[in-house]
Amino acid sequence: MLYEVIGVLAAALCFCVIKLIIMKKSAKEIADGFAEKLHDDTNTTITISSYDKDMRALADSVNKQLKLLRSEHLRYDQGNTELVNAITNISHDLRTPLTAILGYLDLINKTDDEAKKEEYLGIISERAEMMKQLTEELFKYSVVISQENGEQQEEVYVNQLLEESLAGFFPALTQKGITPDINITHKRVIRTLNKSALSRIFSNLLTNAVKYSGGDLSVSLSEDGEIRFSNTAKGLSAVSVEQLFDRFYTVETARNSTGLGLSIAKTLVQRMGGSITAEYENDKLTIIIRL
Repeated sequence: MLYEVIGVLAAALCFCVIKLIIMKKSAKEIADGFAEKLHDDTNTTITISSYDKDMRALADSVNKQLKLLRSEHLRYDQGNTELVNAITNISHDLRTPLTAILGYLDLINKTDDEAKKEEYLGIISERAEMMKQLTEELFKYSVVISQENGEQQEEVYVNQLLEESLAGFFPALTQKGITPDINITHKRVIRTLNKSALSRIFSNLLTNAVKYSGGDLSVSLSEDGEIRFSNTAKGLSAVSVEQLFDRFYTVETARNSTGLGLSIAKTLVQRMGGSITAEYENDKLTIIIRL
């Protein structure tokens, strides 16, 4: 009887020793694999030779965390690239009118011609207004990005808010020779969201139409809450349309915009649980919002 007990204990001890050796090997494989994946920055996962369910569960857990780490690292790299591009773009956008202002101030100091001075002052005023618009756009963007939470939600009558936004932009549209084609459903479209955020989205899209439309604009709201802003926009490409919602992107070469309007609209729409996309066909750019 004693020998049987000793035999069982010896077998159990051997099992535990073997188990411990396997676990140590697996732990080393996980540690080595983790270090290798971090160093090589590949998308491959850590594999282990053991079939022990606990060690495999540990390896799976480490792989999940490694995937998250790679995702954060990629997001950081993209953010860093965007920051560099943003600084470049902002510097260019602000330096161009500032250089012009300084140049025309110098011309004013060198001339006694009152007519010329008046002309130069008009140009300076125009460039100063451009700088004001740029800084205001940047400020609005920083406010939107910083206010990720705590936005007040309420029931919003989307039809009415869209009509009010169009009415507010009607003078600017007609000044550009644009008579909007409006098709808003008679059915009440009610959504629970932040009213001021939706108003800003409409404002940004209408501002975009005023700046870049080829002379037309159609706006529609369907019964299911789909909103479409469509206008002629010649010269775009599939690549530029894909980039429209990127921060600091603009298709304009002589820029007076940071390209933040559509990016702000995208951020606000996504916070409300909606989606915003762009389509381009036959020189027609269509921004589609689904609430």
